[in-house]
Amino acid sequence: MHGLTLMSNLKEVVLSLESKVSMLVEHLEGVRSENLRLSNEITNKEQACEKATNEASYWEEKYNALQMAQSMVGSEQNTTEAKLKINTLIKELDYCIGALSK
Repeated sequence: MHGLTLMSNLKEVVLSLESKVSMLVEHLEGVRSENLRLSNEITNKEQACEKATNEASYWEEKYNALQMAQSMVGSEQNTTEAKLKINTLIKELDYCIGALSK
């Protein structure tokens, strides 16, 4: 009689373990699915961020070009400012050329 009780208890333990393992497997699949979803979301966000950065750079270049054009077309003060900027750029280029010649 004692042997039947022991077998019954072992059977209950095995069934309980199977049930818990099954639940863990289901939970693991849910975690994997969520991980995949989050990875895709991160990729999408990174792409959107890169696109926004590129667009910001594009508009910054356009803005700088517009400012330069306005300074060349604008008043005497803007013209003087543009000439000073051009002279500064020329000096920097001369310095770079001199450094490369050495």
